[in-house]
Amino acid sequence: MESELATKCSEFPNPDLLIRTSGEQRISNFFLWQSAYTELYFPNVLWPEFGKAEYLEALTWYQKRQRRFGGSV
Repeated sequence: MESELATKCSEFPNPDLLIRTSGEQRISNFFLWQSAYTELYFPNVLWPEFGKAEYLEALTWYQKRQRRFGGSV
């Protein structure tokens, strides 16, 4: 199945971080298969107001995550 996805080439690897603005805690089937090990970040700010400060906050949050890729702690 993975070989048929739009992200099958190395130009578009599976995402490490997905940012969903507006605080909505859902991904609406966006890259559903590719997002299996993606860290999901849901800031309570709308897209037009999402700027450099919010982006840096998301990256800081991501750096603190302990990624296990489906494994136990």
